[in-house]
Amino acid sequence: MRNRLLLAALSFPFLVGSVLGADKPNIVIVFTDDQGYGDLECYGSEKIHTPRIDQLAREGTRFTSFYAQVVCGPSRSALLTGRYPVRSGGWSMPATEITMGELMQKSGYTTGCIGKWDVSNRAAITDRMPNAQGFDYYWGTLGANDNGRVVFHKNNEQVGRSADMASLTRIYTDQGIAFIERNKDKPFFLYLAHTMVHSVIAASPTFKGKSQGGLYGDTVEELDHHTGRLLDAIDKLGLRDNTIVIFTTDNGPWNNLQEVLAKRHNGAVAWGSSGPLREGKGSTYEGGLRVPCVVRWPDHVPEGRVSDAIFSTLDFMPTFATIAGYDLPDDRILDGVDQTQLLIGKSEDGAREDFFYFCRNELHGVRNGQWKLILPDRKVFYGYVDDRGSNGTELYDLNSDMGETKNVADQHPKVVARLLKDANAFQWPKQLFEPRIGLPPRKKP
Repeated sequence: MRNRLLLAALSFPFLVGSVLGADKPNIVIVFTDDQGYGDLECYGSEKIHTPRIDQLAREGTRFTSFYAQVVCGPSRSALLTGRYPVRSGGWSMPATEITMGELMQKSGYTTGCIGKWDVSNRAAITDRMPNAQGFDYYWGTLGANDNGRVVFHKNNEQVGRSADMASLTRIYTDQGIAFIERNKDKPFFLYLAHTMVHSVIAASPTFKGKSQGGLYGDTVEELDHHTGRLLDAIDKLGLRDNTIVIFTTDNGPWNNLQEVLAKRHNGAVAWGSSGPLREGKGSTYEGGLRVPCVVRWPDHVPEGRVSDAIFSTLDFMPTFATIAGYDLPDDRILDGVDQTQLLIGKSEDGAREDFFYFCRNELHGVRNGQWKLILPDRKVFYGYVDDRGSNGTELYDLNSDMGETKNVADQHPKVVARLLKDANAFQWPKQLFEPRIGLPPRKKP
């Protein structure tokens, strides 16, 4: 890993200044919740209009084989640590994990986390909350909004609660803009993790009933509007050229829970679309974790580019090590790879050769290049996932069949054998995390 970082710095002189501490770029990650691959206009939506995110894609690079994780807490721990959830803990992420926020702080960045945290078992456990995990400033909710209510924390203190879900996107964006304004004169890292469009969704009067995509479409269009406000603030402060902006989401859409979601929303459409992909949230088919991702960094990330290279939230932490100039921890396995050359257009294929698909603590499959292998005899599934496949060996050529409609395992036994070998070689941690959302039950004395 360190050799890759050194080679990147030597190959691209503009990076040397960043590594040495000069002219470090600001970094902003906008992370939405349960937004599907097919829910942005630039990814094929015909019912939901997203002009500001589409503009961001035109001004940067749009990635079409980008992976998060299958559900929210695990997706966040993977992003923050560069480690698969079987290592980083998901909802149960321990205080011993090292986050990119902590590394950014050591590199001279001011760090802010706004919105949904979701890696402290949705509880106010101080040493597992954002201030102790690398963020100088936190404002948001420790968990989700499954009951239609949220509790706000400012740093470690509870500061209010709300049942007005339609206000959350604006409130979080206001907080994000304020953070940028306060820190405009020094390098900053902003992780803006929205609650929308998760579970109980709502749109403000300005957007409600305005899209062709039902209530869900209204809510996404409001997300698009406020993302535009954030981009406008960056431009107004003169930060555009030295700010990396990433827009992505935590997992696929909850389109496999339509009946429940319709009841929660008086029959309204409250779920997104996987577009051409199979299944949705919770599934290890592509629709569960292959998500939109657009990246803008003027004069560095190519404009108007579309890349199908395998890329993941796991890769953010090692990539930012090169760009922001920090050392990666060497006392643990990192699953992310440095994708700097991919980002700046110097590599078409990128540095990631494979990607492993997990459901809770079970390995479901592995991708290498165009090939994706689904392992046989899987036992662990989220209850709302109906399409569980054949439970035999499945092989898909994602270049020609991104919808995973044709199992070609029988035609390519050598590919199956190679990918099975890769799956069996995965280095498991000695101890697995508690996969449930809430705190584990206390042991009786």
